Amino acid sequence: MAKIFDNVVSVDSSQHPLSGLWKPTHLQRLHYGPGSVDRHLLECLPNENSKAFIITGSSLANKTGLIKQVEKLLGKHHAGTFDKIGQHAPVKQLDEATELVLKDESIDTIISVGGGSPIDSSKAISYRLNERKKEAGGGQFLYHISIPTTLSAAECTLGAGYTNENGMKTGVAAPQLAPSVILYDSTFGLETPPWLFMSTGMRAMDHAMELMYHPTSTEMPCRWMAMFAAGELFKNLPKYKQNPKDEEVITRLQLAAFASLGFLALNVKGGLGLSHTLGYALGSPYQIPHGITSCLTLGHVVKLKAQSSDDDAAQLARMAPFIGVKSSGDNQKDGVAVGDAILDLVKSLDLKTTLTEKGVGKDQIHTIVNLATRQESGPVYDKVKELVEGLY
Repeated sequence: MAKIFDNVVSVDSSQHPLSGLWKPTHLQRLHYGPGSVDRHLLECLPNENSKAFIITGSSLANKTGLIKQVEKLLGKHHAGTFDKIGQHAPVKQLDEATELVLKDESIDTIISVGGGSPIDSSKAISYRLNERKKEAGGGQFLYHISIPTTLSAAECTLGAGYTNENGMKTGVAAPQLAPSVILYDSTFGLETPPWLFMSTGMRAMDHAMELMYHPTSTEMPCRWMAMFAAGELFKNLPKYKQNPKDEEVITRLQLAAFASLGFLALNVKGGLGLSHTLGYALGSPYQIPHGITSCLTLGHVVKLKAQSSDDDAAQLARMAPFIGVKSSGDNQKDGVAVGDAILDLVKSLDLKTTLTEKGVGKDQIHTIVNLATRQESGPVYDKVKELVEGLY
């Protein structure tokens, strides 16, 4: 049966388990564990004369001591901090931060502290800086050190999403935008509100599931790690809900988030899949955090994919034993069961919600479906419309 709902053309790539290609990004260091920032931040700078600019949000800067901790660690290497990055990275804030970085030519490093918005903003600022300097005959991407405080895994990609003047999500991408260093420090995860940490964990689940049926994802290591990631998320998110201060569990979840997307590689083409495109259609236009959009859409999308394509069902069925679903031998049945297990997990984490609760009127259904499918009508449009109607 033919695949539907993919935003990229299905091509022969590296899906065959015994034939393929994986082209990694330029990630140089992945430090993890309690105290990683204290122990390793300075040695991660590209050289002894580096000047680093911090990008973060107001909550981390004003309600925790994390940013002051990083500034103190940097000492003479600290060139400034911009702490106004909001949800979905509004372009006005990117403009302001970019101008500040441009004023100091000694800055060669950008340090993102926070979730997807500060991380993506740092990548977008680096992209804009390079474009501006290319106009003057030069060109320079910033060395990016990322200190994530959520499980969104934005630190794993070479793309940067942000919100344009019209309130719509847009973005830029380049191999040089992938961070060179990631520091997963559980003490930084302690400061994240539990609902945000768990919902971004479901965003990581979204990555893992959609990479299983992505037409250009690699069998090894991308899909193998996606299955591992889903298993770790299913096991540890409930443990985290019971005790959000357990740093071993936080570290396991951080590593699961990396496993969900850290092996995306340079040869994966196009967006991840329908759950992600629905997330973009629901996120910045209606100010719903992407972790919550994944809670809304992922389980339903997995069930739809399993019912719509034999190939997709076969890939999703491989997830069953990793997440505690007993395999029946019927791929479609097992794929649907995987979707139901995701919906059950969302409910058990107290993250279940509806578009009604999020203030999205039913008059927006066509707009949402059109944004997600780029279609006005037809079989795909109708299937996605039915799915969105079920989110109220």
